[in-house]
Amino acid sequence: MENNTQQFYSQAYDTPAETLGKYTAKTFGWMFAGLLVTFLVAYFGYATRTIVYVFTIPYAYLVLAGVELVVVIYLSARIQKMSVLTAKVLFFLYSMLNGVVFSAYFLIYGMLDLILVFAATSLFFGIMAVLGYVTNADFSRIRPFLTAGLLFLIAFWVLSMFINLSQFETIVCTIGIFIFLVFTAYDTQKIKAYHAYYGSNPEMAAKASIFSALQLYLDFINLFLYLIRILGRKK
Repeated sequence: MENNTQQFYSQAYDTPAETLGKYTAKTFGWMFAGLLVTFLVAYFGYATRTIVYVFTIPYAYLVLAGVELVVVIYLSARIQKMSVLTAKVLFFLYSMLNGVVFSAYFLIYGMLDLILVFAATSLFFGIMAVLGYVTNADFSRIRPFLTAGLLFLIAFWVLSMFINLSQFETIVCTIGIFIFLVFTAYDTQKIKAYHAYYGSNPEMAAKASIFSALQLYLDFINLFLYLIRILGRKK
């Protein structure tokens, strides 16, 4: 029986409009652009102290988190029907909103710690992305495990809002690091499947590239967050 990735490939259009290498580079380019927007917004909020005023607004953090969730869900659910421009706008809107939230981390952690953890995140992310790109292993087989792990992480952080679970935080962060490392390889591998499936349909290929960039962006951000919780020293 063919694995899921091979089945996905078998449904491909005739001839891709651009090479896999170029398509992959473009996808990672969008991801890095999103990270750059997040950093610039976050640093601006910190440098100008705007973030201090934002978080004096009651429930501002929850509102931002809610809007981010809505943007991700809408982009994921409507990616096939929206225009390429709309997909790009939503992707960068999410990056900007996340930048507002990330401004707080400049207040919590020292700049050196943030730089070192960013470097570590880039290294680990890069290794897993290369692994996902070159390996013939089918990561879709472990998708149920990854989904279960993600649900566990969400449940833990929701419960921690009401119950003191700080004694388990290091263990959970370690699990989170592992989960998003594997997600990085899995989402990188999916770029090849999207290229094969949508390669000769430029509009859908472009939207799939943005969607893949969002998934990889989320993998990088979450990996950074779990690493900073373990390695970072609070001010």
